[in-house]
Amino acid sequence: LTPLEEDDIGSPLSGEFLQDMENIQDFSQSLGEDSSGTLSLTEFQSLGNGPGSDGSVITDTLSPASSPSSINFATAPGSIDESPSGVLNIECRICGDKASGYHYGVHACEGCKGFFRRTIRLKLIYDKCDRNCKIQKKNRNKCQYCRFQKCLSVGMSHNAIRFGRMPRSEKAKLKAEILTGENYVEDSEMADLKSLAKRIHDAYLKNFNMNKVKARIILAGKTNNNPPFVIHDMDTLCMAEKTLVAKLVANGIQNKEAEVRIFHCCQCTSVETVTELTEFAKSIPGFSNLDLNDQVTLLKYGVYEAIFAMLASVMNKDGMLVAYGNGFITREFLKS
Repeated sequence: LTPLEEDDIGSPLSGEFLQDMENIQDFSQSLGEDSSGTLSLTEFQSLGNGPGSDGSVITDTLSPASSPSSINFATAPGSIDESPSGVLNIECRICGDKASGYHYGVHACEGCKGFFRRTIRLKLIYDKCDRNCKIQKKNRNKCQYCRFQKCLSVGMSHNAIRFGRMPRSEKAKLKAEILTGENYVEDSEMADLKSLAKRIHDAYLKNFNMNKVKARIILAGKTNNNPPFVIHDMDTLCMAEKTLVAKLVANGIQNKEAEVRIFHCCQCTSVETVTELTEFAKSIPGFSNLDLNDQVTLLKYGVYEAIFAMLASVMNKDGMLVAYGNGFITREFLKS
């Protein structure tokens, strides 16, 4: 590119070029006054709202794809989108759809804004409906009478047209309401979770004969009873089988082979554990409300996972408690 000569600057074409550059600079400065860098819907509407206008966009026959509400300049990097529907995610006061802006005095979506505008402009009168229909996004077009009444009840008014962006006081109020609502929901959900956790923990302590609390007391040596019998080799295992297992089996089984006694002991323990798991499951909120077949299925396919998960409460780095805390198998013997 070559620099402009004085003759070029004085030419008519140069004057038009400089005038265009000044217009672009003024337009850029006007955009810079808005921290968002976005031309909001209400600002766009104000371009066509002169004295005596009805607050609507100049062209009413625009298709949805080319409607003014969908025209936005790209937000500058690092700036904050100030559009109320973008940041606050406000719902339409009439049907609950996402609001596109502040229309006729309330936050409303494009559909309800256009419906109210057509009704007022054309002075439409709808057939009266006494059913007090609930207006939602999916059914808002079914009953026009109730929809228009809902528009009026939430405060939509042709006289409430506001030129420009949403007032700062209104935006601050909405932000405060949304944050308060979010905090209330979070606090409520947290309280429900804490209550549920407490109920499950209490049921765990109540229904299981050997739970984590009892196991930790035994493993720490803080129990008043005799310490658990330590099993660290085959000899101590045989001694434990003769003493600990004999206490857990019926008299008719004590004269059987050692394998039979141990199998019977494990069988009885498994049955008792399943019974404990069943009682524990009944204490879980909502479990008893399930169909009986569903309850049985959940217990049937979850009992083994639950038993293996419960082993963590009777284990530490040195070994594992057995026989309801009366025995302790060392880690080395388990690995051998």
